[in-house]
Amino acid sequence: MTEGNFVDYVKLYVSSGNGGKGSAHLHREKYIDKGGPDGGDGGRGGHVIMRGNQNLWTLYNYKFKRHFKADHGQHGSRGRSTGSDGGDVYMDVPLGTVVRDKETNEILFEITEQGEERIIAKGGLGGRGNWHFKTSTNQTPRYAQPGIAGEEIEVILELKVLADVGLVGFPNAGKSTLLSVVTAAKPKIADYEFTTLKPNLGIVDYRDHQSFVIADIPGIIEGAAEGRGLGHYFLRHIERNSVLLFLIPADADDIKEQYDILLDELKRYNPEILDKERIVAISKSDMLDDELKAELKEILDVELPVDYLFISSVAQQGLQELKDKLWKLLND
Repeated sequence: MTEGNFVDYVKLYVSSGNGGKGSAHLHREKYIDKGGPDGGDGGRGGHVIMRGNQNLWTLYNYKFKRHFKADHGQHGSRGRSTGSDGGDVYMDVPLGTVVRDKETNEILFEITEQGEERIIAKGGLGGRGNWHFKTSTNQTPRYAQPGIAGEEIEVILELKVLADVGLVGFPNAGKSTLLSVVTAAKPKIADYEFTTLKPNLGIVDYRDHQSFVIADIPGIIEGAAEGRGLGHYFLRHIERNSVLLFLIPADADDIKEQYDILLDELKRYNPEILDKERIVAISKSDMLDDELKAELKEILDVELPVDYLFISSVAQQGLQELKDKLWKLLND
């Protein structure tokens, strides 16, 4: 999937159908001049329904089409004939889609399961025909109910990527390179900050034909929790990951300080994220000789409060050990 095709935020206008009018018809046929009421009910207006689809990974289908409208219910007719219901409109979305009311910003619901269906705009009920209103004192009611109007709402769809492992790090920490090496994903890679502007997903092949999904989240900068840089547009994707893999380059001025900054940004965005399993990978470690690596290990054993390991995506060092640790965390 190219970066331009990954859409994780759209605004939509949806409207359900109006209910059909009930009929006020009075029965008439040959030799029956004054038959009773036989007006049928109006049909229900069509719903707009959101449905989870595990084969979708993006909201790209809604990039260009922003208006969705269900059909109106048909009116009732003579002979107590009920009007047909308006056709429902189904909107397939990827799992992990959050639906918000655009006006209030309130979360209406989330789609997290395959085939899960939620009505986003309910069709109006059809009006009742006049035969419902016949009484002992009013044998020929000449009125019927109008149909109820459908609903209109503007919503925001936000996609939170559903991945087992989320890559967290500063720009140019080597996340895209790691993803390209351990999966079949082909993210854009270059030696400058913010190469990745959208999350990239890749499937890691593990032992015995098993696999797990890893997501390369765009690089964090200080102040991201307040919306600086790409801000909430990528931090929300981390909420869905089971394990967080912090990637910090071996040539960083202070590895512990970078880890603390990253952790603080996540905490300020959503403290619950800190309940997830965490592991640190020291990337670009092929630049370190054995002596430097040993010195750094002595420091990190004391300073880092979580498990860590040295890797090099370019030199293919430590990658199988990393897969083993991630698999263990995911299955514990």
